Amino acid sequence: MAERIRSFTSEQSKFNEAVSSAVRYLNTGKVIIVAAEFGYVYLADAFNTDAVRTIHVLRRDEAGVASQVFIKSVDVLSGIAAPLTQIQIEVLKKFWPGLLSVTLKPQAGLKWDLGDERRLGFINVRIPKREFLSKVLESTGPLASASIAFAGKTAITDLSELIFSEADVGAVFDEGILDSGFATTILKFSENEITLIREGAVSLSDLQVLIPSILPANL
Repeated sequence: MAERIRSFTSEQSKFNEAVSSAVRYLNTGKVIIVAAEFGYVYLADAFNTDAVRTIHVLRRDEAGVASQVFIKSVDVLSGIAAPLTQIQIEVLKKFWPGLLSVTLKPQAGLKWDLGDERRLGFINVRIPKREFLSKVLESTGPLASASIAFAGKTAITDLSELIFSEADVGAVFDEGILDSGFATTILKFSENEITLIREGAVSLSDLQVLIPSILPANL
């Protein structure tokens, strides 16, 4: 039975205890549920293959789907991703933490499987902007993440809508009903290019301040 942790954001001591609990579950290979900006997500140690696989089973993902990776800072990318250009780094520092994710090549030799058996040749990374989730990331390595909604469904903002096998989840950190909001903007980084894959919370005009040549996603 998954542990349910509620009402932990109102007092600092409860908040700190909840962070410690989340980190403990993750470090022991458990999957947990926490709030991201506009929806609840599954989290697991990105280097724990069994935990990552559990996320895909819970979501009923098709084979070959890779989890997103949450990190605590831009500096972490040097250990998990191929080298970036200066403008790519500037873009990330401008919009992270926040609703911008980037698809890029992983560091060669990484010992992980995000669900695609490393066949896709890229990873999708983001630094979230949510206090509890950010605090958890400060005490962990990279975390695999995916919406708790079934594959292809809209984000779940109310945990009463969640249907899952509690035996597969260590703990649920309930922050109540979340606000809805814009989708994450997705960029793709290649060696010398930045491509807009999907426009969302970070708009095309926001990006053009740093990348004047970037084009709309549908071109």
